[in-house]
Amino acid sequence: MEPLRILIADDESLRVMSLKGQLESLGHKVIGEAGNGKEAVRLADELKPDLAILDIKMPEMDGIEAAQTITHTRPIPIILLTAYSEQELAERAASANVAAYIMKPVSEHDLLPAIALAVSRYNEFQALHREVDDLRDALETRKLVERAKGILMRRLNLTEEEAFRRLQRKSQNENKKLGEIAQAIITAEGML
Repeated sequence: MEPLRILIADDESLRVMSLKGQLESLGHKVIGEAGNGKEAVRLADELKPDLAILDIKMPEMDGIEAAQTITHTRPIPIILLTAYSEQELAERAASANVAAYIMKPVSEHDLLPAIALAVSRYNEFQALHREVDDLRDALETRKLVERAKGILMRRLNLTEEEAFRRLQRKSQNENKKLGEIAQAIITAEGML
């Protein structure tokens, strides 16, 4: 695994120092340290870390709320630390798209798989997000093409296959995407 630039947030400075040492011995770089959730959000926005490790119970803003704010602005993998094994906290953490959850005290033995898991889950989530966007775009293009085919069929008395071939030819001749050609036909139809 490549070295990561990591933000740590915990209200106990001894735990921050210990965690920083463990992360650096694993080859990662701690680029920011926060003592509360609000400071973590500010540092995440300013420093743009690759990963954040946040304590759940912190003053001003807890780690779960900070995680939600951070991922809303600029998604990154987030690991939560807790000394509590409460069901409600685990459910809130899951709804905040937290990638991993570690119980305190933290050891290097716990950190290594948690970081790998967090990065892997984050990458999978990003890939799924791109896939959903691609599918959404493909569906929109298909809708446009269907409308444009209908216009061509009605105006030029073409079969569906002939209308589609004309769209394809125009797309190839003008070196434009099929959706762009379809949108141009729909726009032109609206003006007539």
